[in-house]
Amino acid sequence: MVERVPMSKTGHARLRDELVYLERTERMEIIKSIEVALGHGDLKENAEYHAAKERQAICEGRIMNLKDKLGRSEVIDCTKVPTDTVVFGTVVTILDLDTDEEITYQILGSEESDVKSGSISVMSPWGKAMIGKEAGDEIEVKTPKGLRSLEIMDIATGDKA
Repeated sequence: MVERVPMSKTGHARLRDELVYLERTERMEIIKSIEVALGHGDLKENAEYHAAKERQAICEGRIMNLKDKLGRSEVIDCTKVPTDTVVFGTVVTILDLDTDEEITYQILGSEESDVKSGSISVMSPWGKAMIGKEAGDEIEVKTPKGLRSLEIMDIATGDKA
């Protein structure tokens, strides 16, 4: 059975755009770099050639990764997710019971999560702990800094992604 990769419409579009860029632009630039390096002679000691080939391998690996994720993607419209419990795409406001700090995160896929911009992965310890919970529920999350006690204050539709 194929494991689906949940992602928002925005996240899906971003990955698709990256794939198009890598296939149409980056590949061509790398091929030109390899051709130039080949013109410099002996490949054994040609650092420019080896760097271009390494860049090519990284690019092709990323292309394969993107094609795999996009092929298995399950695109979710975050503006239409239910808000009675925490699900993929919802925006969750939590209260850190240890520090009384309120934090808001959108629960997204691992490819599109970015803590600094206010989104966390559904597969992260915090994401896993919140999925299925309701406003008012208290949860404990094991983090590198120790156990954190959190309360879910609000669940809203995800309009960020």
